[in-house]
Amino acid sequence: MEFLGISPCVMPMSEEKFTETVERAIDNLRTINTISPDEFPAMDLYMDQLTTFMDRKLSGLVRKPSKDKVLTKTMINNYAKNHLIQPPVKKKYSKEHMLELLFIFYFKSFLSIGDIQTLLSPLAEELDGKGYTAERLYAQMIQAGKGARGKLKKDLDEKVEKVDRAFDDAPEDEREYLKKFSFICQLGYDIYLKKTIIEHMIDDMAEEQFLRESSDDK
Repeated sequence: MEFLGISPCVMPMSEEKFTETVERAIDNLRTINTISPDEFPAMDLYMDQLTTFMDRKLSGLVRKPSKDKVLTKTMINNYAKNHLIQPPVKKKYSKEHMLELLFIFYFKSFLSIGDIQTLLSPLAEELDGKGYTAERLYAQMIQAGKGARGKLKKDLDEKVEKVDRAFDDAPEDEREYLKKFSFICQLGYDIYLKKTIIEHMIDDMAEEQFLRESSDDK
């Protein structure tokens, strides 16, 4: 047990094979659902109706559905307080509110609140009157994502094949852990690179907004 210099009592052990773990994780992608543009309620919703609708439609996207909520009243109130969404009208939330909340839901797993503000503020302030509505942008995102799972599956299969051949020189009782750790590192680094690109783009957007606002004040 000297391959990593870690004693047996510290080394995490796994009875499940590396390939089985990844296949099970990939299979879980089937539970991930989105809300298509034609599924939104035709009428505005009160807070309780809104949280119930979101939880019912997106429960498969939270890590622990039995414990975690897609949205809570506190979350929504904080988003409105921080100007991430428009304030409700007579305590009711429209389709536009729901779309804004969906963007926040997807972005908050990898972006800060400040970055989300930078990204979403022009949507309500400038683009709606020009035909670039939140609904149109959301529909484009959903359409673009239709083939994403197939491409992801292919990429993951290639990574699994490479990692599964690695660490043949490691002791058998350490091999599965090393494969899983290596696979997670590869995915994590890919996420890090994409997140860095996104942050640079948002920084550029923030600077453009600042310069535009400074020009308007003159």
